[in-house]
This record gives sequence, C-alpha cells and structure tokens, in this order.
Amino acid sequence: MIAATAEASPAYSYHGFLGSLEEADEYAAVDAALGLVDAGVPAERVLLELVAPAQVEIGERWARNEWSVAQEHAATHISERVVAAVVARVNPRPTRGRVVVACMDGEWHALPPRLVAEVLRLRGWQVTFLGASVPAVDLVSYLHRHDAHAVALACALPTRLPYAHRVIEACRRSDVPVVVGGRGFGHDGRWARRLGVAWAPDAPSAAELVADERALRRVQPADLSPQLADDEYASLVKRRGDLIDGALADLRDRVPGVREYTPAQLDSTVSDLGHIVDFLAAAVYVDDASLFAEFVEWLVTILVSRGVPASAVGFTLGHYAGELRDSPRAARFLGAAGALLDAGARSR
Repeated sequence: MIAATAEASPAYSYHGFLGSLEEADEYAAVDAALGLVDAGVPAERVLLELVAPAQVEIGERWARNEWSVAQEHAATHISERVVAAVVARVNPRPTRGRVVVACMDGEWHALPPRLVAEVLRLRGWQVTFLGASVPAVDLVSYLHRHDAHAVALACALPTRLPYAHRVIEACRRSDVPVVVGGRGFGHDGRWARRLGVAWAPDAPSAAELVADERALRRVQPADLSPQLADDEYASLVKRRGDLIDGALADLRDRVPGVREYTPAQLDSTVSDLGHIVDFLAAAVYVDDASLFAEFVEWLVTILVSRGVPASAVGFTLGHYAGELRDSPRAARFLGAAGALLDAGARSR
C-alpha cells in the first residue's frame, strides 16, 4: 500500500469531488475516490471525510434553494456509486457476526445508513443492508430467519419516532440488540434516550457500540408512559386531514395570493401544512416542545428562501392552536413556536 500524502487526502480532493457531483460527472467522482484509496488513504476515511461531508453540502444547497430536487437526487445517486466502488476496491471479508442495517418504513434517505453499513463491513462485520423504507414485519421476519448480532436502524425524520418506537420494541422481542442513528433522534440523541435505545452520532461510534455488546444492551427503559396513557397523539393523527383542510381554507382567507396558486404550488402548500401536523404529533409523542420548535425554525428558513413569508407559517400555527384547544400539549407547543416566530420577526 502506498503511503498517503497531503495531496492524496480527502480534504485536498473535496472541492474537486464536490464539483464532480455538481456537474453530475459520475466517472470523475468515482476516479477521485478510488485515486485516494489507491494512494493509501484508508477506505473508511474516504467514505467519512469525502463522501459524507459532500452529502451534507448537497442537502444544504437544496435547503438554500441553490439546487433543485433533480440535482440533489443526481448527486446522491453518484455518491452511492462512489461508496460501492470504494468498498469493492478494498473488498473486505467478514471475520465477525452479522449486523443488519435498515431504514425505518417511510424513510427514504438511505445513503447515511449505507455509510454506516460500509464502515461496519470495513471493520470485519458481515453486513446485510436492507436499504430504504423497510416495513417492520419484514424486518422482524428477517431477524427471525437470520442470526444477527445487532440491528442498526436509521431515522432521518422525527415524524417517524412513534413508528421507530414500535420497530425497536419488535426487534427487542426478537432478542436482537438495537442501535439507532440519524437526525430523527435529535442531534444529541435526546429522543433515542426517551425511547430507551442505544444511539450513535456517526458511523465510527455505531461500529464501536456494535462491538461492545454489554454497552449495546445497557440502556434505560423508555420513558413515555405519561403521554402514551392519553389519546392526544392518537387524536392528532386521526384529525390530520381535517386540520390540513381547515388550515388551507384559513390561508386562502388571510393570504389572497394563495387563491392564485398553481396546482404545484398548492400541492407543496398542502404538504407543508401536513408536515406541521406530523411534527407536532411527534413532539406530543415524546413530550418535547423543542422538536416542534426546531422544525418550525427550519421550515421558515426553507420557505423564506423560496419567497414564502414567515407570516404564513405564523397564521397556520395560530389556526392550529385554535383548533386544538382541547389538546393541552399540542396547544402549548404551538404557542411556544408562534412566540419564537414573533420574537424573530421583531429582531429582524
């Protein structure tokens, strides 16, 4: 193996690699990554210091409205091809037990858990990567058929936390230790702790946790009994459609321009109204106002970058608060998020 030099480093190659993704030049991107491996850079470093940060930048460019969805999808596809090429060049052979890696049902952000899977593979584990949106029944069935040392589950969106809780418990009933990761559990893993499951902030941490079975099984029980004992979360889910319809009608009254929206703009608006309900329901489920407040802050940033005023979000929060007066946690979370919006508007 050739010793890596300063020029043969992920940091040195990063901007050129990102440019290849921007130009949708798959061959240049693969050549850049394989060139690093051939120059002596460990494959794990190439994945975590070249591909991973480039993928973060791709997401941020979409959020800033600098890249379209099509550009983001094309770049992500190329990154997936790069990951496959890097691991194939090294061709690691398993020396340890099986680890199953999967995304929650309804989760389509498969590249981050794919990176976790490949880091585990590079460290000697026999990895089965089930990919995006794996139904719970199929995941549990697979665990019953194949002897797994552990299962690693990814959740990118907090809206999937109630479902994640059910999947985690189903895996445990199969006596398979679980480690979770992804932004859906909070940047600091706070909602993983609330669900009583081991959390890893990144791929190396996940690999270290999987290797330490005692630590993997040494987790606190879930602390959700007060909120699960009532029906506030279930009521929000049941009322979702009516809430969205009412909020859209309210926006048409308050913001006349909404009446002139194209079908595409209308679909996007309905989707955003639904996201607000979904994140509110997830916040109620884990009883954490910060989950909803962080989402509202992110949503306002995205919408403002696309020419939608922050006040439109404020109108919707107020409408939902009025409709949910009989749901104390939901009303409280809506009020707190609305107050943050008002404070931000005054400071600008």
